[in-house]
Amino acid sequence: MKKLKPLDNDLLKELIQIVEQGKSQVVQQVNSTLNLVYWQVGHTINEHIIKNDRAEYGKQIFENLSIEMSKRFGRSFSERNLHRMSRFAETFSDFETIVTLSSRLTWSQLRYHIACKRYYGATILRSKNSG
Repeated sequence: MKKLKPLDNDLLKELIQIVEQGKSQVVQQVNSTLNLVYWQVGHTINEHIIKNDRAEYGKQIFENLSIEMSKRFGRSFSERNLHRMSRFAETFSDFETIVTLSSRLTWSQLRYHIACKRYYGATILRSKNSG
């Protein structure tokens, strides 16, 4: 049996760093892509509702889409999440902005920003209207 030479620890550390960096980049790319997909889903739903110009239809579409989309793609497409995607596209209407944000923020962080923007926007509007 051939005797192996001791492993070069510097080489091992460098290889581990390369693999870890690659894994991190994959996670970042997946998050960015999911954000873009969620924005496109929300935007497409919003456009469809506007085109059909029926408020009642708008309420029903989320439930109906949720049933079908969840069967096919899982719980990420629950009725609640579809509403979030719709608000996401409504809040950030410029696609170029989304491309930039998507590469820097996770879906959870974006949802937080949407909630803050909606809350503080409504608070500002209420204070302007009451004053």
